[in-house]
Amino acid sequence: MKLLSLEERKHFIETTFKDEPKVKVVTYEGLTVQFCTDIKVPFILRGLRNPADFEFEKAIAHTNRKLSKIETVFLLTSAKTSFISSSIVRDVIRNNGNYSVLVPDSVKVK
Repeated sequence: MKLLSLEERKHFIETTFKDEPKVKVVTYEGLTVQFCTDIKVPFILRGLRNPADFEFEKAIAHTNRKLSKIETVFLLTSAKTSFISSSIVRDVIRNNGNYSVLVPDSVKVK
């Protein structure tokens, strides 16, 4: 279930990082590794919340390395946000819960 359009999600990210001049938000279709190759990005930065994330992301990283020379760098999330996932946020929203404590201030569902 998609609650927000691509443009809405892009807008929320741009708003959240509006004071970070080094952050640029772009959208694309297709493989992430191909997009990175096209724009000459040498690595992909991915966040990890738990061991399941690591196993999933590790498989993607190995595949990307086979397809290109792009490396993947992993960052661990902070303990205070490690439990948050898009599935949980969507479930809270679907059930009329207070999702505002789970998302950045810029995110508002109409």
